Amino acid sequence: MTSTNNSAKEIVVAVDGSAASEAAVRWAANAAAQREQPIKLATAYTLPQFMYADGMVPPQELYDELETDAQAKVDHARQLIAEEFPSLTVNHQVKEVSPIDFLLELSENAEMLVMGSRGLGGLSGLVMGSVSAAVVSHASCPVVVVRKESDVEEANEGSRVVVGVDGSTVSRQAIQLAFQEAHARRVPLRAVLAWTDAQFQASLVGALDSRGDLEKLNGEYQDLLHSELAPMREKYPDVEVEELVERERAVHALKTASEGAQLLVLGSHGRGGFRGMLLGSTSRALLQYAPCPMMVVRQARL
Repeated sequence: MTSTNNSAKEIVVAVDGSAASEAAVRWAANAAAQREQPIKLATAYTLPQFMYADGMVPPQELYDELETDAQAKVDHARQLIAEEFPSLTVNHQVKEVSPIDFLLELSENAEMLVMGSRGLGGLSGLVMGSVSAAVVSHASCPVVVVRKESDVEEANEGSRVVVGVDGSTVSRQAIQLAFQEAHARRVPLRAVLAWTDAQFQASLVGALDSRGDLEKLNGEYQDLLHSELAPMREKYPDVEVEELVERERAVHALKTASEGAQLLVLGSHGRGGFRGMLLGSTSRALLQYAPCPMMVVRQARL
């Protein structure tokens, strides 16, 4: 599909030449084509700190070599996109700067930021370790993490979009984006609310003795899920919605629900990491083990 809306925000994808980065490029290109939006390939390079020791001035040849290498990675990514989406508008930016600063700067005006991940090892190359943590936690736009192991072709076809719901404001933002993605991709949406996590009053659950009380509580969460989805269901009547209330830890419920999905959408409560249905190890586990690409949505700035 040709990108016809040149004024639309770009989908930015971090490029580092790794297999994970290639998977991210393919996923981002598909998303850009479905949305009829341009894509921007972004890569940064920096000199080792020891090169500046004792007032040393690095030779210009070293800068040139690093820039040439970075440009080669961008050119390869362009070729990957051209093979499948020859009419897609593709821009790029190569910059000598901290990867964290670069990606966070680009996120301020991006539709979304897409990065590759190696899974257990964290995000690779350009977006590795502390870089990934900073970008996911502080980006101004949604961040999509695509694992190297993901079958991107399969993840871009059929199946569904999955969203985690917890009743919070940022969860509602995630719901809105999940509906937008499902609508653009013409696939069903599966909404999941897991209520055994501590934030869903697990202590109260432990105090309930009768099956009737448990069923009543489960019904209350079903009502909550239905009411949280109602505004977007009205706005996107063409999106088929499946509602799942699971008495299960969020990480297990969402991992199971997103098997074979195109995208898992989750809300994050800001710089302190994840709250609500995603606390500490749960968020880290899903970033590492989610069976499909995962979009992290942060609280919108007021």
